[in-house]
Amino acid sequence: MKHSKNQPVEDATGGALRADARRNRERLLMAAHAVFSERGADASLNDVAKRAEVGIGTLYRHFESREALLAATCDERLLLLARESRERSEAQPPLEALRVFLSELVHSAGMYKGLAASLGIVLKSHTAGCDATTAEGQRLLEAAQRAGEVRRDILLDDVVCMAMAISLAAAQDAPDPKRLPRLTAMFFDGLRSRPEPLGARGSRRR
Repeated sequence: MKHSKNQPVEDATGGALRADARRNRERLLMAAHAVFSERGADASLNDVAKRAEVGIGTLYRHFESREALLAATCDERLLLLARESRERSEAQPPLEALRVFLSELVHSAGMYKGLAASLGIVLKSHTAGCDATTAEGQRLLEAAQRAGEVRRDILLDDVVCMAMAISLAAAQDAPDPKRLPRLTAMFFDGLRSRPEPLGARGSRRR
């Protein structure tokens, strides 16, 4: 896993890491990716520590929770998702940009088996990738709402919850490759603004 040279890597307490601690962190991230890929996001953290050849205490000094470790392991993918979404959205209508973002978020939630169940917590871990993805999702949602394409009562948390649900449902029916885009389309249709039925405004004034 790579990190910006301009930003010092920090441990779970916010302190800058020494060179040996930084190496341990990198080994933990590589081990976590391997273990989560093999066994899913709920794999034993002891197994991650053993794969990295460090003690479990070292793991927790760097990552205070499973979600924090997952967030760090997914960070580069989430940074890429946010960057590509921003670049792509310049040439797309707001509604389409939000739809593609949702689809990419659903795919990212399937990076590791079981990750979707923790996606909402992971995105609040405040890694660079999590913050970038959250900010990009909020930007796209607000743009689509300003354009009158998406209901004003929709929150970004609603979009994240549905990405989690869609990814979990699709994982349970792996042989059907059409299920994921079908579920995404069904949810996205529910986001869209619709004109009020004739007479609705008048009936509310009575």
